[in-house]
Amino acid sequence: MAEYPALGQIGHAQPIVGEGPADGVRKIAEAAIELKNFMEASAMAVIPALVLMVALSASPAFGQLARQPEDALQSQQAPVNPAIDMQGFLRVSQRAAMHRETRRVSEEEFARMSREPGTIVLDARSREKYDELHVKRAINLSFPDIAIESLKKTIPDKKARILIYCNNNFRNAEGPFPSKLPSASLNISTYIALYNYGYRNVYELSDTLELSASKLEFEPSPKTKSRL
Repeated sequence: MAEYPALGQIGHAQPIVGEGPADGVRKIAEAAIELKNFMEASAMAVIPALVLMVALSASPAFGQLARQPEDALQSQQAPVNPAIDMQGFLRVSQRAAMHRETRRVSEEEFARMSREPGTIVLDARSREKYDELHVKRAINLSFPDIAIESLKKTIPDKKARILIYCNNNFRNAEGPFPSKLPSASLNISTYIALYNYGYRNVYELSDTLELSASKLEFEPSPKTKSRL
């Protein structure tokens, strides 16, 4: 393989003494050729390394190798708990959302259905807020208390018609019905939970109502009423 002068030496030929113009041009041309050859040789050395890097980055094995430290860290930090199923929850939530689309009713429908025999009006707010004020004839099962056994005791018939409402159905009533973010509405959580436990005959109050002008009847719990 031809040896090329160091880059710093190219173009620094010794002064040409006693040579004509033609000889000077020839020397310059030779220096230019040397420079071109040096650059090509350098490029040929770099290209294989670049090709190798691209090939490695596209390889599935390389990607798996790069992810191993991260995967190992996650496996150490997040042990599998078979009693907590996030993917299952997300699947059920999607199905519940589709089911809910035809189960949202107006104030008039809600009031009419609540008076029909066999209908359960479920209030999933805290016991404190339920006692302060709730829809007449509603029963209370606070959302954190919704579980296998509590549902068996409270609503043993999974085919029973259930009506639900929450804080965000009422405005200007921050005492008994404090507002939540729309995406954190208790109706959504309650509907998904009931659907998840196998209750399909569920209807949700869809309106946002002025409490003082609502056609629904309200009452406090007896203990609360006696303190007023």
